[in-house]
Amino acid sequence: MDPHLLRTLVAVLDHRSFSHAASALGYTQSAVSQHIAALEADLGTRLVERRPVAPTPAGARLMEHAPALLLRLDAARADLARLRHARPTRLTLACSPAALTPVVAQALAQLRGAIGSLDVEVQVLGRAAVVEDVLTARADLGLVDGIAAPSDPLPLPDLGPGTALATAEQPPAALFPGRHPLARRRSVRLTDLTQAQWIDAPDTAVPLDRLRAVCRTDGFRPRIRHRGTDLHGLAALAAAGHGLAVLPLSLAATLPGVTAVPVEEPRLVHRTELVHAAHPTDAAQQLADLLLATGRAAAAP
Repeated sequence: MDPHLLRTLVAVLDHRSFSHAASALGYTQSAVSQHIAALEADLGTRLVERRPVAPTPAGARLMEHAPALLLRLDAARADLARLRHARPTRLTLACSPAALTPVVAQALAQLRGAIGSLDVEVQVLGRAAVVEDVLTARADLGLVDGIAAPSDPLPLPDLGPGTALATAEQPPAALFPGRHPLARRRSVRLTDLTQAQWIDAPDTAVPLDRLRAVCRTDGFRPRIRHRGTDLHGLAALAAAGHGLAVLPLSLAATLPGVTAVPVEEPRLVHRTELVHAAHPTDAAQQLADLLLATGRAAAAP
């Protein structure tokens, strides 16, 4: 399967338009049509309905595979590029908002003390963007957070030869407005909150589809949507009564206007995992070692 044709398919179905896909890709509309026809001929099935533009059942099934396939190809290209363009005195760290903690900031300070000429850049991104940036070499290391059963890893995409390692764990907490009757509870059960009003904030709080998965329910429906990485904006929405959200307890307890109540059931942990390529730079490996050592120390009895 030609990856250029697959990228064209993704663009057409994302934009629901041949002309808009052509503009986004820098092709002519005729070239886009030829790409789709060639891919359909290769796979022996129709992938796109033309009027209106929409995936056929086969096209929808292929779209379930396409992002991961294209990401792995980009990751392979980036991994080879690392061999040619290693930058030992520069480090780019990508973090999801809740993963950028004082512990991480302190580890960066220690690293800069050890490598005086180190040029550090920290990017705060959504979880999916963090993983993608690490795999495509736009970042040297990534830190992503989420909830899981105590013995389970986070549900991350296929990292190929990359690695994900836990660096921190703590209880998750539900974020309530201070006046909410449940804000006075010592703990709450997520299963009691399935029909509550929620904030859909996939890049800052625990995504609602993840809450549905761990509670095995179709509840947790959003009242309002929050896009971006602004934790204080999320807290302002929660404080004003727009809905609930789940964050790590230590972070939730610092946000103004809201009360953090630990989640008692189901038994979950809020985990931060370190993501890096199979062959990190020396600076990236040193930072990884610092973060893992801090995590082991925190977990020790």
